[in-house]
Amino acid sequence: MSRIATTFEKLGASGRKALIPYICAGDPFADGTVELMHALAAGGADVIELGVPFSDPMADGPVIQKAAERALAKGIGMVQVLDMVRTFRQKDASTPVVLMGYANPVERYDQKHGADAFVKDAAAAGVDGVLIVDYPPEECAEFAAKLKAHGLDLIFLLAPTSTEARMAQVGQIATGYVYYVSLKGVTGAGNLDTAAVAEAVPRIRQHVKVPVGVGFGIRDAASAQAVGRVSDGVVIGSRLIQLIENEAREQIPAVATAFLRDIRNALDAL
Repeated sequence: MSRIATTFEKLGASGRKALIPYICAGDPFADGTVELMHALAAGGADVIELGVPFSDPMADGPVIQKAAERALAKGIGMVQVLDMVRTFRQKDASTPVVLMGYANPVERYDQKHGADAFVKDAAAAGVDGVLIVDYPPEECAEFAAKLKAHGLDLIFLLAPTSTEARMAQVGQIATGYVYYVSLKGVTGAGNLDTAAVAEAVPRIRQHVKVPVGVGFGIRDAASAQAVGRVSDGVVIGSRLIQLIENEAREQIPAVATAFLRDIRNALDAL
């Protein structure tokens, strides 16, 4: 059983919801990501989504786009991201880490380092799952099999526009959890409609056997709690990045921990 599956099983057994923060590797400080990851775990993160910087993050809004631009300007690429996970694992062997990003950095890594190098090196570094925004399920069977062979989960996005057929396709191949995009638009957008989320999640569960996490538009304890009532977990990224992007380096871990702890307490109060 994967670290992600084990985490969700333990949470489910105790009636708790998963808290899944997203940060962009290398932002706001190239050498501060590992420390920030530990701060997120200290604040109650159950899974950490670590964004792989990319020049054209089409699913992301301005906040995460700018974070990726800042990280790229500091020379952060897949090699550095995997090294961050490897270093994180020296002190934390239990918190699952999911790499979230786009096809280009993965395929470029294999071009430079050899066929299937990404999957092998991600597993060796201690990565637990991969979410590639622009890999649709119908094109992922071979990639999914390679990940599975190395103990990695393949996580997919579903959206309000996803058809029943698309949900069924994802349900056949997804492992770990699925990430339901709570609204039409990009990360960081507003207008979270919790009633619509409450309608969508049961439909997804008809097709998907793995837990359902919900993200996009979750900004505080109240919105996290509202989504947590109807899902297995909440994903929060843009608001977290906004909080830390202009902080002094030495303050970032404490700010991140305090913010997540409020979300954690709200979820645990359900």
